[in-house]
Amino acid sequence: MFTRRHFLASLAAASLAPKLSAENAKPRTKIKLGFDNFSIRAMGWKAPQLLDHAASLKCDVLFISDLDAYDSLEDAALAEVRKKAADLGIEIYAGGWSICPTSARFKMSWGSAEALLRTGIRVAKALGSPVFRCVLGSMEDRKTPGGIRARMADTVKVLKSCRSLALDAGVKIAIENHAGDMHSWELVDLINEAGADYVGATLDSGNATWTLEDPLDVLENLGKYTYCSGTRDSMVWETEDGANVQWTAPGDGLVDWKKFAARWAVLCPQAPVCIETISGFAKSFPYKKPEFWQHYDKRPEAFAHFEALAKRGHALPPFKPDGPDKKKLEQEYQTAQLARAVTYLREVIGLGVKA
Repeated sequence: MFTRRHFLASLAAASLAPKLSAENAKPRTKIKLGFDNFSIRAMGWKAPQLLDHAASLKCDVLFISDLDAYDSLEDAALAEVRKKAADLGIEIYAGGWSICPTSARFKMSWGSAEALLRTGIRVAKALGSPVFRCVLGSMEDRKTPGGIRARMADTVKVLKSCRSLALDAGVKIAIENHAGDMHSWELVDLINEAGADYVGATLDSGNATWTLEDPLDVLENLGKYTYCSGTRDSMVWETEDGANVQWTAPGDGLVDWKKFAARWAVLCPQAPVCIETISGFAKSFPYKKPEFWQHYDKRPEAFAHFEALAKRGHALPPFKPDGPDKKKLEQEYQTAQLARAVTYLREVIGLGVKA
């Protein structure tokens, strides 16, 4: 159980930046550092407040991954957001959700899948975002008729319908490896089928472990296609039936971030590292049961790397706030996790352009 002692310790750790000596401090890289607004979803903030928070953390980039985070999608309102970002010296990366019309995750909030993608491209252009991030769905789509390959084909049709619009706008459509929907090699196939001239990847290092892959392997597979990111760590540990995965702030899990950053600088240095901390709960993957592999593509070498993570990991306490202060505790926890992540990646790993 995640006790109040654990919670207060996490807040204290996040509030204290490492006191690095001049000789130990990492030099600034040219890799931009920012965060996804989903990291602090409990705050319920809109774009102006998110920009202020990004400025307080000295971020280079703010990744607004949800169209609902804007007060209005009218061009004039988006122009105001763009100006505020420019005044703060922050680049905006824009995003939305599922563009697969047959995904369990698809919602008609913005009309058809094609309508959502067209809206997203327009919003990205208005904000000066080089990308519009979107997703296929989730691991539940692997169990649908035709499996994930059928859902990929449906997504490619939507992408191709908006090819000219994206190219004319100068906006890349960056598909995320999302919530266990696609293995990294499946996302590569989708990108190439749709057309790598206008489609690329949003690389999510946490979601890598939900497809039973090592995040470093996913970086190797997706790096050259990557335009955006959602970055967090993972703790993985063995169970009787397989393994549990619990996402953490970078530095609290099993990823070798120095190696990760070094490969990032080679494979996709133009892409920002955007933190998306989602912590406090574990998900079970019973891969020792034969029926599990009906829905996943088991590639022995890749899976061996994931199992190696599980052998090194250990269980973590969950975060389960309750009571009348639940929302406040969630807000404090999420803001603390984000601050901890920014501090670690900037001061220990050397990411970020701003000092």
